[in-house]
Amino acid sequence: MLEGMLETALYARDLDQAEAFYEDVLGLEKIARAANRHVFFRCGPGVLLIFNPEETVKPPAPDALQVPPHGTTGQGHACFRVSGRNIDAMAEKLTAAGVAIESEVRWPNGGRSIYFRDPAGNSLECAEAKIWGIEQDI
Repeated sequence: MLEGMLETALYARDLDQAEAFYEDVLGLEKIARAANRHVFFRCGPGVLLIFNPEETVKPPAPDALQVPPHGTTGQGHACFRVSGRNIDAMAEKLTAAGVAIESEVRWPNGGRSIYFRDPAGNSLECAEAKIWGIEQDI
């Protein structure tokens, strides 16, 4: 039985740019980086994986962990859980860093989201958990 989402993966060809954005702008704690293949971040109780799609399609080296080739092309989407009391502060932090807020949505159930992009063009969202009927705020 599934117990929750453990990790989310996005793809970016420029890992230096992605690393700076997720660490410096969003404030995530970096867990690990493997050359130009990936950079991983702690995000609440889960993990955000940023992979270089040109590297993850390659088969693993014989002495490496046997993670099968994977990847995608194009822009993805991830949503970060943010309490209602912190959405405005997050929007201000993004704006101060020169990140445009593309949209703000007030959902019919009262929850709120803001949408923006990372340097690779991935669509990112910060939202209250109640947009999915989860009442517990962080």
